[in-house]
Amino acid sequence: MSCAEYIIDSWIKAAYDPHQATRLSTPSERIIDGKLFLYTQKTGTPVWCPLAPIVLEALNKIPVVRGHYYFWTGESTKEGATKNWQKSLKTIFNSAGIPEGHSHRFRDTFAVELLLQGVPIERVSILLGHGSVKITEKHYAPWVKARQEQLEADVRRTWEAPRSGKTPKPRRTVVNQ
Repeated sequence: MSCAEYIIDSWIKAAYDPHQATRLSTPSERIIDGKLFLYTQKTGTPVWCPLAPIVLEALNKIPVVRGHYYFWTGESTKEGATKNWQKSLKTIFNSAGIPEGHSHRFRDTFAVELLLQGVPIERVSILLGHGSVKITEKHYAPWVKARQEQLEADVRRTWEAPRSGKTPKPRRTVVNQ
């Protein structure tokens, strides 16, 4: 799963969040027991996000800059750090043959992969920091595994229904009082 860029993006944003100054102050301190502590960008909801073993292994192989950060010196502005990451990612996407690629794609991949694995959309909504599950549904409903499986089952049931060639009359239900 491509959550590494989602995490990097969150770290850059978190580094500039004044509400977090008294909390776990640096990204390297935010990883505890293989989980990353984040505040969602839009709602400020605190979330522990487990990191995949491959992500933890990669982070352990790179130096922590100035004892605090993995990918940022702490000296540039938010805009400068963001532009540098966008430029680097654009180069990577172009090299991979994805000229329209952008960092938000990692967030989409994170959400879609969770949904395809059957994680309820309500939980994905929290991880994405959406204020309402309706926002998540608007963007990611097609990838909700349970919903897709139910739709497929509904279509398959129509194949099994007897066909007489006539349009069936609606059944009248009598309710006993």
